[in-house]
Amino acid sequence: MQTQQIIDFLKAYNYDVRITHNARWIDQKCTCDVLSIIADCILEYTDYNINIEFSISDIWQSEYANQNVVAIFSKPSTDSVFARNEYDKFFSQPINLFAYSGILEFVSKKGTSNIFKINNLALLEFIAMRETNALKFLILYIEKVLIDSGIYNFFHIFLEYQDKETFRNLKDNFAQFTIQNTPINQDVECGRIFTKILNPLAFKYQKKGTRKGHLSKTIITFDELKYNRINWYDEYSNKDKLLTRQEHEQINFALQANAHYNIQKAKKVVRRYNDRFNNGLSEVKQQNENVKATQIHHIFPASEFPTISDFIENLIALTPNQHFSYAHPNNQTKYIDKDFQYICLLAKTNTIMNDLAQTYDFDNYKFVLNTGLNTKEFETIFDFVALIEKIDYFYSDFNTNKYQNFIKENRPNINFEKS
Repeated sequence: MQTQQIIDFLKAYNYDVRITHNARWIDQKCTCDVLSIIADCILEYTDYNINIEFSISDIWQSEYANQNVVAIFSKPSTDSVFARNEYDKFFSQPINLFAYSGILEFVSKKGTSNIFKINNLALLEFIAMRETNALKFLILYIEKVLIDSGIYNFFHIFLEYQDKETFRNLKDNFAQFTIQNTPINQDVECGRIFTKILNPLAFKYQKKGTRKGHLSKTIITFDELKYNRINWYDEYSNKDKLLTRQEHEQINFALQANAHYNIQKAKKVVRRYNDRFNNGLSEVKQQNENVKATQIHHIFPASEFPTISDFIENLIALTPNQHFSYAHPNNQTKYIDKDFQYICLLAKTNTIMNDLAQTYDFDNYKFVLNTGLNTKEFETIFDFVALIEKIDYFYSDFNTNKYQNFIKENRPNINFEKS
């Protein structure tokens, strides 16, 4: 999904808080990582069906949410009585944001529960796919709400001047605006929400933001925008040597759970895309290989390249035979056949080049190639012709590749003649 598509979606709505008086257009738990996992939980619960209705408690009490949220965010079980208030916020605040934005549609009220259904499936899938996608949407959404509400200029002035006076004026004006136009009546609560609004904007423009209620001394980083960072890394960043063994294990478990979740989510995206646009067949074209592609394979191994292990651009749908006979000869999963790796890159380039749904990202693919091939040469490439030529360069022995029959079938149909 392109930025302009998100902008076009947002343009269809008037988010003026002076009209809606809705204080919950954003909240403390509305960080990019939380938005992404809640979007994913909604998709799992509804099975991508826009006609399935659900409540907030339906999502938080689902088995999928319990398995992933508990492990990743190191929280108690979602059915724990002691955690009810915390989970109410954790799930309700992002869902309320999705409803205010128009991604979800409010259907009715049953007792004390609000009932929703999906209004924009493509955008919800986009947010669920990656935390960076969720952040892209969040920033555009925040800007649109601030503009519609007539208060964007306060933020613009601060982002330009970056001093204590403009910071104080911004914070005071935001609190005054919120108290005048919403049920919120305390500066403290305004301050908590203020951080979730200002810092994504500061990150976008590479500016200072707010830390612990004050003007930050340095620019805001991506890690600061995540809920998990606030609850783990800030707390322990200055006392690594003082951590107990149990605390170390808890942090490591959460990090491992998060990595596993992101890889499985990426595989789910690739599998769903392949089912929808390639009839579930292998992305690597092979004569007489017409069985379903049930295997999602890392082109560059996850164990060697953890930074790209959850990139959908590093994953490819293969048949079992291709996976265990060619990609991993003799079913040795720790071994990658470089000849077949080249074939996979040709096939994946084909998929990305013909991606009408705009699920894949060309820049992310270049990052995958730079990382997997230990180079920076793909940074200066801006088209598929040059990209394939560069892949050929790194696999310069492709003319002696033992899978010659695969090359013709999978090489992208691009005009390589120089103008």
